[in-house]
Amino acid sequence: MRDVAAIAGVSVSTVSRVVNGSPVAADLAVKVQQAVALLGYRHNHTAGALRRADGLSLTIGLIFEDVSNPFFSAIHRGVEETARTRGVVTFAGSSDEEPERERELIDALLARRVDGLIIAPTATDRIHLRRDVAAGLALVFVDRPPVSIDADCVLSDNRGGAERAVTHLTMQGHRRIGYLGDRSGIHTASERLAGYRAALARAGIPEERQLIRHPRHRATDAYEITSEMLRSSDAPTALFTSQNLITLEALRALHHLGLQAQVALVGFDDVPLGEAIEPAVTVVAQSARELGRQAAQLLFSRLDGYDGPARRLILDTPLIQRGSGELPPRR
Repeated sequence: MRDVAAIAGVSVSTVSRVVNGSPVAADLAVKVQQAVALLGYRHNHTAGALRRADGLSLTIGLIFEDVSNPFFSAIHRGVEETARTRGVVTFAGSSDEEPERERELIDALLARRVDGLIIAPTATDRIHLRRDVAAGLALVFVDRPPVSIDADCVLSDNRGGAERAVTHLTMQGHRRIGYLGDRSGIHTASERLAGYRAALARAGIPEERQLIRHPRHRATDAYEITSEMLRSSDAPTALFTSQNLITLEALRALHHLGLQAQVALVGFDDVPLGEAIEPAVTVVAQSARELGRQAAQLLFSRLDGYDGPARRLILDTPLIQRGSGELPPRR
């Protein structure tokens, strides 16, 4: 910064005002900008934050299960769109559904002085964050609620959406509906399984344990499980796939077996190219981007001074009929 000031013929404080966006005379701003370009100077925001009156670093950290999952990528995008309007940069990492990895990421982000965290948590508690929250850390949970800590959160209507999906299948005449879902210890998975069971009970359909299956993490065996179910002598006439990666693998199995026009399917959460295949995929839609926007707004309200009780927002999950969920039973 001193080098920029020397070349521009201005004071270091003037350089500081220009790079931080504070008003200065137009001719001085031009001189500083020309010197910055000449030297290739890059402002050190972390060092600058140490001198800011509010102590903010203008960064926030995001922790998701897997940043490559389109669902979490869309949440990230929603957060980023809101953060950008405030000149705030986002950093994101993947916990891989591992509590230790999540804690490592939290510690690493806090060590870099992020102003707040938005977390899609693993299934364990968050007791270790209580001290940071008490010290003023802005914290919001997204997609899954917090455990053992009182904090803001933004969720989808998982149970209601699943119940709508399975009720829709029963209204097409299906009574043998397979369930493919994530591990029951995960909040979203347990809520969607509860919705599946509630819909069966409402339709007077007895639950069959062999029709409820839980693929491994990230649906690594969902294709095999779906294929096995569909090849069995008492195969389901319809499937409810309660997670986007599972839906993709189930669709792959249906198409490989040539059953895509015979076995109905409703998925929870939209999937890439879901409208492009035949039949197009009926889904319970989550607005992942809106989850991100709402989480960011809650976080920034905390940074702006809100210190009231924790808030919980639940977003609707409407059913979108496209064709796969409207197939009648074939047997």
